[in-house]
Amino acid sequence: MAKRHPILGSAIVLLTASLACSPSVSIPSADPNAFNTSIAQTVIARQTEAALMNPATATFTSTPETPTLTLEPTLSATPDFTSTPTIPLISVSVDTNCRTGPGVIFERVGILLVGETAEIVGREPKGEYWYIRNPDADPEYCWVWGEYATISGNTLYLQYMSPPSPPITSFTVSFEKLETCVVWWVDLRIVNNSGAPFRSFSLTVSDAGANTALSLTENKFTNNDGCGVSNTMDSVVVGGAATVSSPPFGYNPSGHNLNAKITVCTEANQQGACLTREITFTP
Repeated sequence: MAKRHPILGSAIVLLTASLACSPSVSIPSADPNAFNTSIAQTVIARQTEAALMNPATATFTSTPETPTLTLEPTLSATPDFTSTPTIPLISVSVDTNCRTGPGVIFERVGILLVGETAEIVGREPKGEYWYIRNPDADPEYCWVWGEYATISGNTLYLQYMSPPSPPITSFTVSFEKLETCVVWWVDLRIVNNSGAPFRSFSLTVSDAGANTALSLTENKFTNNDGCGVSNTMDSVVVGGAATVSSPPFGYNPSGHNLNAKITVCTEANQQGACLTREITFTP
């Protein structure tokens, strides 16, 4: 029979009782997150150390910038404007004659009536008359007085038209006298009854009995006063008069039946408006 040990048995009993009476002690379990964090911190520390040791090889990742949006302004619609007509037009408040030139001495060839419009194609330098398409069609263009006119459209580029020379409505010529100073000539008197000055003339005096014709053309009006000084006029004004001398005869034409044909013109060198008269006389 085995021999018992009373002391060992008592110790076991006491130990068992002590454990039974003591509170339970829990053993903490390992935290996986803490473990991962520790590893990450270690890696970062190693990378930082490597970057400090080798700055040339260090790389950094930049944070992309957030794009900024720019708002475009909203444009409002352009308002519509009524454009000015490009073709200049004329209308009148009083029926107005349209003439071949800028003035009442010119022939009337049309009339612009109230309520009508006509295209303007030119202007007079003085600005008193407009050159328009004839509202009565023939001739194609005519001049209208601007006193009662209303103009629309763009007149900036209209040409300044040179008006025609005023018509010569009337003049008279008469024999004045026979003069002599070694040779003989006749003086003729011209009276301007027209609406424009005379600036040139031509004269032919014929003696049918002597088979003689003498002619001259001048831009001045000269009167040879015997053997004295000649009197010269540059023009014959409206309502004025001038005496002109014929070319000289080589003989005394006294008592001969002479014919004089004279043409006066509003411009030099027989230009402009011209009119001719003939007279027969015996000096």
